[in-house]
Amino acid sequence: MKQRRNVNLEKLELLARYCSRLVAIERRAKLTKECYRFEIRRFLNFLEAEKISLDCADTGVLCAYLAMRRNVDKIDSRSTAKAVSALRSFFRFAVDEGLVKDNAAAVIENPKRRIRLPEVLDKKTVEELLDKVDTKSPLGMRDRCLFEMIYSAGLRISEAAGLNIRDIDIESGIAKIRGKGNKERIVLFGQEAAFWLKQYLQEARPELAGKTNKSDALFIGRNGKRLSRKGIWKNYAKCAAIAGTSSHVHTLRHSFATSLLAGGADLRTVQELLGHADLSTTQIYTHVDTGVLRENHRRFLPKLSAAGS
Repeated sequence: MKQRRNVNLEKLELLARYCSRLVAIERRAKLTKECYRFEIRRFLNFLEAEKISLDCADTGVLCAYLAMRRNVDKIDSRSTAKAVSALRSFFRFAVDEGLVKDNAAAVIENPKRRIRLPEVLDKKTVEELLDKVDTKSPLGMRDRCLFEMIYSAGLRISEAAGLNIRDIDIESGIAKIRGKGNKERIVLFGQEAAFWLKQYLQEARPELAGKTNKSDALFIGRNGKRLSRKGIWKNYAKCAAIAGTSSHVHTLRHSFATSLLAGGADLRTVQELLGHADLSTTQIYTHVDTGVLRENHRRFLPKLSAAGS
C-alpha cells in the first residue's frame, strides 16, 4: 500500500513538473495544458497497468496506448492527433529531464483526418433559436447577450467565457479577444449584439453580481463568478432543445463564418476574424449551398448560364 502511494505521488510530481514546463517554456494555453495533462495522466496509468517503466516506453508501447484509446475510449482521428501531440510534448520534456534517452513519439505520424463539414444554421434559424431565450430573467438576458456575441463576432466558447467588461467597446462595436495560445485579436460585433450588451450590463449583470462582487468577467453566473465553458454548453443545449434543434453552441461560430463567405467576404478577412493561424483551417467554410453557386455562376458567366437554360 505504501509503495502504491509512492508511485502515485511520483506520478503527480512528474505531471506537475511537466505542466509547469507547458506554461513556462512551451507557452501553452490553459486549455491545452489541461488537455495534455489529462492525456499524459492517462498514458502514465496505462504504463502502470501494463507494468512498463517510462524509460522502456518505446514507439511500440506508444502505438499500443493509442490503439487502446481508439478501441476502449472510442476517440476519433481528431482526438488521436491531439493525443500524439501531447505524447510528443511529454517525451521532449522527459528527454530534457533525463528520464528517457529518445523521444519515442517523434516518429509517430498523425492519423489522416476525415474532413467533416461543420454544421451550420441559416440566419432565420439562428434568429428563431435566439428568440426562444427567455429574457425576462437576468440569467435569460445574459444568455441572449452571450449567444448574440458568439454569433455576431464568431467567438469560440472559451473566448466568450474569457471576456472581461473592459474588453468591450459597445459604441464602436469592437471587442478584444484572447484566443488560442493567448493570442489577442480584435473582432467586430453588430447592432443586435450591441443592443443586448447594453440591456445585460444595465439590468441583468448588476443583479447577478450583487453589491460586493468585483469580478471583471463580462459573463457571470448566479454566484457572481465567471461563467464556465461547461455552463455555456449546458445553457445553449437547453435553448436548442426548446427551439427543436440538436445544434451545439459552436454551431453559431460556424454559421457566422459561412454567412460571411456566402455574402462575399474573402478568406483572409474571415481567417482574421476567426483567429485561425492557418488559412487551410478557414477553407473548410468555403462550402456553400447550391443556390449560392448557381447565383454566382449566373452573375459571372451569363453566356454559359443562358446556354444551359
